[in-house]
Amino acid sequence: LGWKFYDADDYHSPENKKKMAEGIPLNDEDRIPWLCALHDILRREDSCRQDAILACSALKKMYRCLLVSGASAIESNQPEQPGENAALKILFVHLDGPMDIIAGRLKKRRGHFMPPELLKSQFDTLEPPSAPENFVTVSLEKSLPEIVLEIQRAIFQG
Repeated sequence: LGWKFYDADDYHSPENKKKMAEGIPLNDEDRIPWLCALHDILRREDSCRQDAILACSALKKMYRCLLVSGASAIESNQPEQPGENAALKILFVHLDGPMDIIAGRLKKRRGHFMPPELLKSQFDTLEPPSAPENFVTVSLEKSLPEIVLEIQRAIFQG
C-alpha cells in the first residue's frame, strides 16, 4: 500500500517489556500510557495526511477508544466528538483464530519479549470489536494472501 507501518510492540516501555518477559500480564495501568503514545503517532501521521498501519493488540474496547481519541477517551470510554481534536478514522482489523493456531505461531517467534504463556491472559482480556466500532474480522485460518486481500478490500470499500 505504500503506507507507513508501526509495530506497537516497539513502543512498550522497558518496564512493560520486562514485566511480560517475566510472564506477568500487563494491566490497564501498564497499557494506557503506551496506547496514548500510539494515538499520538497516529495523530501525527493523520495531520500529515499520511496513511499508516499499526500492528497492535488493542484487546479491549477502551484500548481501541484510546487509539481513536487519545487520553480523553479514558473518562468517556467513547471517541471524541468532531472538533479541533476530532477522533481519528481508524479501521480495526480483528485477526480472529483459535488459541492453538496462535500459540503455534507464537512458539515459532524468536527474540520477542512476550512468552507464549501470556497468550491465555490475552484471550481472557479480549473484548472483540462490535458495532458501532469501525472494524472487520478476518480469520487467521485463511492463507496469508487471502488475509491481505480481505483487509485491502475492507480498507478501500470503507
